[in-house]
Amino acid sequence: MADYTFYTNPMSRGQIARWALHEAGADYDQVIVEWKEKPAGFLDINPMGKVPTLVHHADSGDRVVTEAAAICLYLAEMNPEAGLLPSETEMADYLRWTFFASGPVEQAVMSRHFNSEPAPEQEMMAGWGSFERTMSTLEKHLEKRDWVCGARFTMADVYVDSAVDWGLTFGTMPPRPAFVAYAERLQARDAYKAAKAVDNTLIAEMKK
Repeated sequence: MADYTFYTNPMSRGQIARWALHEAGADYDQVIVEWKEKPAGFLDINPMGKVPTLVHHADSGDRVVTEAAAICLYLAEMNPEAGLLPSETEMADYLRWTFFASGPVEQAVMSRHFNSEPAPEQEMMAGWGSFERTMSTLEKHLEKRDWVCGARFTMADVYVDSAVDWGLTFGTMPPRPAFVAYAERLQARDAYKAAKAVDNTLIAEMKK
């Protein structure tokens, strides 16, 4: 048995977790989850019925991790030899921007996509404030450095770039130079290419 069982669908946020698995050099088996019919027992593992879902077959027993950001950070912790964890001085940026991407960026993009952005007087109640403020805050951080934590790639880049990469691909984030340059750096990574190749092959097969 592989160390991990990875429940995913190639046309989902499962692409984020697959990339993280490849960056971590993790040994995993995949289970494809269809939108309508869930594999036997899947809802017992994750009652939300959502992917990605990761089961770590640890010596102490199975551990279930859901939410793409949590899966990314968990894999970095469980596979420290991959060198994806932050140093003490990188920790603040590592945590801050991973959760900025999973919180304000995700919420800002989806609220705009669904035409449900808060009115100016409602922004104080919204965790992301406004779409423009969120995009400008992330842009300001990325235009100063190559990676989230500065000069070195960490697992935070997997999650943050996934938000940027997805946003640029589907037009839900503006193609600002800092975003485009950042995405291009990540797309050049071997693990990114390997993970995308797996998902792209699965997507092609599903469309036949």
